[in-house]
Amino acid sequence: MRIATWNVNSITVRLERLLAWLERSRTDVLCLQELKCDAAAFPAEPLRAAGYEAAVHADGRWNGVAVLSRVGLTNIARGLTGGPAFNGSAEPRAVAADCGGVRVWSVYVPNGREVGHEHFAYKLAWFSALRETVAEDAAGRTPFAVLGDFNVAPTDHDVYDIGQFEGATHVTEAERTALAELRGTGLTDVVPRPLKYDRPFTYWDYRQLCFPKNRGMRIDLVYGNAPFTAAVSDAYVDREERKGKGASDHAPVVVDLSLDAG
Repeated sequence: MRIATWNVNSITVRLERLLAWLERSRTDVLCLQELKCDAAAFPAEPLRAAGYEAAVHADGRWNGVAVLSRVGLTNIARGLTGGPAFNGSAEPRAVAADCGGVRVWSVYVPNGREVGHEHFAYKLAWFSALRETVAEDAAGRTPFAVLGDFNVAPTDHDVYDIGQFEGATHVTEAERTALAELRGTGLTDVVPRPLKYDRPFTYWDYRQLCFPKNRGMRIDLVYGNAPFTAAVSDAYVDREERKGKGASDHAPVVVDLSLDAG
């Protein structure tokens, strides 16, 4: 089974590329983030024609997540248990489904904006709710993973130059502690395995030639429990999809599973 995660930065803008990538990559399950559309505007019919069911959680603003699957889609959950609100809104940042014997969460963690900003506190509270929501599945025997845009670089090696991030979000001790606590539920970062690039960044800003200069960050992650991790046969960033006109500023992260492994 091939499972992937991709912040598409507007599914409406990226639909043609998304459909072409699904056909080319032969992905079975895809977790999407930053849909930037509401549920009614989600392009369910073109995706269904391509063979994919969709579980969508979206409201038309800057957020929105989905799980696409061509191997079944059941037991859908939208939102986190006890998830915090921001400015009175429970933002659509998490959706889960069972797909072909694997349970996945697609998550779009809040950005945090600035250290000390109320959005930064919201980000940490959101991480806490995510940890509580997934703890039971993370400790279970069913292959399970949380995939998405975490808006945190786990280590200094996961940014192009840590000196450029002094005092900034995405690399703070508080954010990395939140990630460590999430891993503490029984999850492992599955991407540091045989990789097709030495520095597998997943995000490059559109500005200042960041992509050609490889000034990127690894903030799109796949955290799997023990049964999921034991089944991983390959994991990589599809850097080629970041190239060309109309690309998202994120690249897909792809994980291959042999479900009879272990």
